[in-house]
Amino acid sequence: MNETHQKLIQIGQKILGASRNELYLSMRFLDVALSMLPYEMNLSSLYVGTDGIKILFNPRYLIQRYLSDRVLVNRLYLHMLLHCIFRHPFHQGERDESYWHLACDIAVESIIDALPYRSVKLVVSDRRAEWYERLRANLKVLSAEGIYEQLQQANLSIQEFGKLQLEFWVDDHVFWEKQKDDDQENDQNQDQNQENQQDQQDQEDQEDQEERRQQLEEQWRDVSEKMQTNLETFSQEAGQEAGDLLQYLRIENRERYDYRRFLEKFVTCKEDLQVDDDSYDYIFYTYGLQLYGNMPLIEALEYKEVQKIEELVIAIDTSESCEGDTVRRFLEETYAILQQQESFFHTFHIHIIQCDTKIQQDHVITSAEELAAYMESFDLRGNGGTDFRPVFSYVSDLIEKKTFRNLKGLLYFTDGWGAFPKKRPPYDTAFLFFDEGTYNEREVPPWAMKVILGKEDLYIKQNKE
Repeated sequence: MNETHQKLIQIGQKILGASRNELYLSMRFLDVALSMLPYEMNLSSLYVGTDGIKILFNPRYLIQRYLSDRVLVNRLYLHMLLHCIFRHPFHQGERDESYWHLACDIAVESIIDALPYRSVKLVVSDRRAEWYERLRANLKVLSAEGIYEQLQQANLSIQEFGKLQLEFWVDDHVFWEKQKDDDQENDQNQDQNQENQQDQQDQEDQEDQEERRQQLEEQWRDVSEKMQTNLETFSQEAGQEAGDLLQYLRIENRERYDYRRFLEKFVTCKEDLQVDDDSYDYIFYTYGLQLYGNMPLIEALEYKEVQKIEELVIAIDTSESCEGDTVRRFLEETYAILQQQESFFHTFHIHIIQCDTKIQQDHVITSAEELAAYMESFDLRGNGGTDFRPVFSYVSDLIEKKTFRNLKGLLYFTDGWGAFPKKRPPYDTAFLFFDEGTYNEREVPPWAMKVILGKEDLYIKQNKE
């Protein structure tokens, strides 16, 4: 029995090794990624899958695929590899699991079906071609996130959803999410102390597991970024042939930040009216209370040096290409953060400017109440072309008139198609785009920041000066 077991392991490893070699000869840019996944036989699944650490295979299924057509094994190997390169196992979040897994499979298969290499080439079925065309009508690049949204909006019946799963299913995703240990289900007869100890141990195990997952995701991010660099430099010809693969890599490898952290670029450091608990010695405070009853020897300062937003310009492109709903969504994203009291000083100065080819409106806001009222009555003004220069000229005039004392930055929401100023202004500038599941590498001046706002994350790309 042990001899049979070893023989099955060897056969499976030889099949996967041969597939890896064939993929490497066809696509040299996969060299680093192909070295990341060792092989291990695993009979808990009837198929083949990966957990991002290794490829786990059932030898019976693997042998059947190989005997049927070795191209199927090549595609299976590449399919799992691309899941890891794009970090699909780590990005599910709060999404519906079945829809997310299907979206990831469609995204990966669309890339493989578009590759020109014989090692992975198969005839694309009519059902696949129909769905690719349907998705590309709304998505420039078939990313898993964009496909997920489209599937959610499609209102598929159970039968249609099942057929779609069968069409694009390749590998077993059961290894993506670690299952909770059975030990977590404690016997009801255990005493409270034992249950608390078990809960504490479970929490520590979960934290360790999450840390390992983050480390693994960072490893694959590094592989993905190296692969992108390779395709953009040394393997440019392969990058042109890969097409969607390179575009997808650019999307996934965009640097991600929290929008609140991004807004910290526009804060001012000054004193604000609030108790500074860190500025005095508690020993003198408590000693005074003990000695005199209710008279501390030292009290906290009423002012504290903090970093908050004091002056800011938010410019909105109101040209025909910017839809009103999209602009409102941008304002809602920003408003959700700015309305919180800890974002502002007690007195602040914000200009919300609407502009197409000329200034349409400048609304000045000095309090959280005024900001809330503006959001409730917001209406879009202007419907012409796009020219960014009037806003910068207008802000320069305000600075000369001393309307601004310490302007830190300007946020310009736009579609990106317009004339930019030639000179850098004396404050930080960010051009913001809303990403509707598409990808467009619109250029901004080298002195400006480029921000792409997504539905779940806000991606920030800062150009080097």
